[in-house]
Amino acid sequence: MNRKAKQLAAGLACLLVLPSLTACAKDAPPSYRESPLPSYNLTLSRPDFPAEMPGKINKNAIKAVRFQLAPAYTEPLTEALANAASITIQGQAEATEEQMTAFIKKRNPNPKLTCSVEEIVKSYYKEAGREGIRPDVALCQALKETGFFAYGGDVLPSQNNFCGLGATGNKVKGAAFPTAQIGVRAHIQHLLAYTSTKRPKEKIVDPRYELLIQNRPDLYGKIKNWTGLNGNWAVPGTTYGQDILNLWQQAQAPDDSDTSLRAAEKRLASEKNASAYIYRGIVYSKRGDWEKALQDFASALEHDPRSSAARYNLALMETQQGKTSDALKNYNQLIKDTPTLHQAWYNRALLLMKAGKHKDAARDFEKVLELVPQQANACNNLTLCKIAQGKYPEAWQRIAYIITPKRAPDMLEPFFSFTNIIFRSLLPPGPCTHPSGGCSSYKRCRCDRCPPW
Repeated sequence: MNRKAKQLAAGLACLLVLPSLTACAKDAPPSYRESPLPSYNLTLSRPDFPAEMPGKINKNAIKAVRFQLAPAYTEPLTEALANAASITIQGQAEATEEQMTAFIKKRNPNPKLTCSVEEIVKSYYKEAGREGIRPDVALCQALKETGFFAYGGDVLPSQNNFCGLGATGNKVKGAAFPTAQIGVRAHIQHLLAYTSTKRPKEKIVDPRYELLIQNRPDLYGKIKNWTGLNGNWAVPGTTYGQDILNLWQQAQAPDDSDTSLRAAEKRLASEKNASAYIYRGIVYSKRGDWEKALQDFASALEHDPRSSAARYNLALMETQQGKTSDALKNYNQLIKDTPTLHQAWYNRALLLMKAGKHKDAARDFEKVLELVPQQANACNNLTLCKIAQGKYPEAWQRIAYIITPKRAPDMLEPFFSFTNIIFRSLLPPGPCTHPSGGCSSYKRCRCDRCPPW
């Protein structure tokens, strides 16, 4: 092991020390703050991380370090996203062409297309509508695959390949199509092959349509829902379908404008149901009117006690207003009703962790990772739960697992952030370099006058 790797291992051994946690202060639960850790100008190579802790834990080595929890989910959900597993590939559009056009232009004012945004949207609604595929969701899949038509991967914009057909990595560019509309048709035909055994109504232009039938009879016509594409269309793709549906929700979601509020009021005037109350509640939440949002989500739940979105959003507002016990009750019921909603497990875990119930919180974070194996924030907080319980070997193993080369980069970043703090904390004390005699947060020089981290 080289010198830097040894230093990193030693630093991470110190990481497993947090006297403010219950492992070192049994008489009171720790105080947590939810905020992302800042980045530092410190370059770290991927470490040679030992499988076992290299030495004994020094519980006083890093007393001044205060870890921060990865934050909670705070975005209200629509009913569709709360029940993502039930959204079928086949069906009618819910978002309008105008909504999708505005959504694309807002996210990428200069898309790299061989046609206009309006034309690509029209092509999706025409081609998908002909085959019975949801055009708005299929378009969101294209947005995910191309980065809102920004590209940047192996596929070039001139190929009119909007879903990565034949692009298998290692600079393989995949299929190319003469026009944007033919590229859209190929995408829709490939989706059709996944979800139906019915042949396309137009001549087949998808070069992999017959290959799917021949080579993957386990998939041909058998994937009915968007989440069924997880690990099949994209590998590992553990949240591939959910990511597409999240874009779909964003395209339809109201904003905090007076226009959205008027539309919500008009909708409620014509139909007083759970969906209408949820819609207006989302508008109020985006306007920062938590009490009115809470009232609308509570009304939605009265109209439909089984509404996952209403109960989840109500718990969000209760947490926002400090009504923790009420929020926990709603998360408990929500998890019984919709056990696949990982956001509910994650947010409940945070509330339990802040209450000092680290064992229960750890169990919930583990459930999140079962549902979404690459959820980096759950990995972060689960490690802190283990530290809080004094289960240092388990915390070490969790870090060792995350930091292995097999893991995705977004899972490594939080642990490198922790490592950065460790390295800074191990620097020798020196004179204060700040004229005021006090350093700003996370830029301290380790002198006696600067407050601890």
